[in-house]
Amino acid sequence: MKCVAISDTHGMYDKIDIPDGDVLIHAGDIFGQGKLKEVEAFNAFLGALPHRVKIIIAGNHDWCFAREEEACRMLLTNAVYLQDEAVTIDGVKFYGSPWQPFFHNWAFNLQRGRELKAKWDLIDEDTDVLITHGPAFGVHDQTVGGLRVGCEELTQAIARIRPRFHVCGHIHESYGVLEKDGCTYINASIANHRFRPENAAVVFEV
Repeated sequence: MKCVAISDTHGMYDKIDIPDGDVLIHAGDIFGQGKLKEVEAFNAFLGALPHRVKIIIAGNHDWCFAREEEACRMLLTNAVYLQDEAVTIDGVKFYGSPWQPFFHNWAFNLQRGRELKAKWDLIDEDTDVLITHGPAFGVHDQTVGGLRVGCEELTQAIARIRPRFHVCGHIHESYGVLEKDGCTYINASIANHRFRPENAAVVFEV
């Protein structure tokens, strides 16, 4: 199964090259501020793409999913929206979750420690492809200033669940692919640290 991963398009999803594949994954920060009217336009864009399945999670900029989740789900007819839930495609389980450590009270922010651990405890143990907006601590989480800002509790969850792939975004300047301890970690941020859509979609086979 050919998967195409993107993240952090910040409203610029129509300005990038999206390779063909079986499954398209968007790991959040679809929009700039995330107003409900943007969802309808994004849904039309997705409908024109050839991928058999499109999987979407929200990010900290996607306020409409935090404030009007059901309305967003109704508008998003051309994709599967995952918020602490899974979908299985041809025997491969994809689990998606939007949460990240607290930062200036953006959408889907939670406090480190107990609050985030409670969300990661919901992840299905048989997950093959884990999709979260934020990175785990120590992998694809380094800011332009050199700080590591990933989630420690997510690192622990990944070590327990052992998914084959972890797809994230959020930290634009940590775009890339890394294989570690049997998991392929993908930061698929399209926008760079200057919010310019300069990174390529990441293609991988499951």
